[in-house]
Amino acid sequence: MTTSENPAVRARRVVLHVVSIAIGSLIVVPVGFGVLGGFKDNGQLSTNPLGWPDPWHPENYTGILADGVFWRQLANSTIIALATVAVVVAASAMAAFVFARFAFRGRELLFTLFAIGLMFPFAVAILPLFILLRSMELLDNPLGVILPQAAFGLPTTIIILRQFFRTIPAEVEEAATLDGCTPFGFFWRVLLPMAKPALATVSVLAIVASWNNFFLPLVVFTDQSWWTLPVGVQAFQGQYADDTARVLAYVVLSMIPALGFYAIAERQLIGGLAGSVKG
Repeated sequence: MTTSENPAVRARRVVLHVVSIAIGSLIVVPVGFGVLGGFKDNGQLSTNPLGWPDPWHPENYTGILADGVFWRQLANSTIIALATVAVVVAASAMAAFVFARFAFRGRELLFTLFAIGLMFPFAVAILPLFILLRSMELLDNPLGVILPQAAFGLPTTIIILRQFFRTIPAEVEEAATLDGCTPFGFFWRVLLPMAKPALATVSVLAIVASWNNFFLPLVVFTDQSWWTLPVGVQAFQGQYADDTARVLAYVVLSMIPALGFYAIAERQLIGGLAGSVKG
C-alpha cells in the first residue's frame, strides 16, 4: 500500500511546490522590480526595466532617507499603529473574556452583533464617521484615526481571543478561584499570560491593518505634519510624477518597516491563528 501511495504523494508534492513557486513569484517579482527600479534613472526604466541598474543610482534612496519628511511620516505611522494596538487589544481582551467565560442572557446575540461588524465595509462609514469626528473636534488629531481603527478592529480581535479563551480548561479557573482570585484577577494573572500567542496574533493583525490604512488618515489629516506613510507615498507620487525611479525608491522604503515587522512576527501570527482555530 505504501508503494502504491508514493506516486500520488510525490505528485501532490510537485503540484504544491509548483503552486507555491508561482504564488511566490507573483509577490517577489514586483518587489524585486521596485527595489532595482529605485536604483535606476528614468531612462533605464524605459530601456531596460527588468535588467540590473547600469549605472546604479543610490541617491534615489539616500535622498529620501536624508529628508526629515519621510522620518516624520514613519514616526506618525508607528505611533498611530502602536496606540491602535493598545486600544483594540485592551478592549477586545476584556470583551472576549466576558463572552468566553460568563453565561448570561443575550450573550450569543451580542456576540453575533460584533461578528456582523466583519461584513461592514469601512468605506460605507466614512461620511458619517467624518461628520462625527468633526463634531468631536478630532480632525487633524491622531485620536481621529486611532479610535475608528480600533473600533473596526474589534470584531476580528474579539472572535480570535474569545475562541482562545474558551480553550482554557474550567479547572484552571476553579483552582484560581479557590486560591482567592476574583474574576478580574483570573483574567489578569492567569488568562492573559496563557493567551500570549493569541495576543501576539491580534497585535500583529492590528499593526498591519493600521500601517496599511490609507483612506482614514487621508480624510482625517489635512495637516501634513500628521500624514502617515501611505498618505505620504500618494503625495510623493503626485509631487514627483515624472520621476518614476524616485517614486519606486520611496515606495520600497515605506514597505521595509512593515515587511520587517511581519517577518519577525510571522511565527507568532501563524501559531496564534492555528491555536485559535484548533480550539
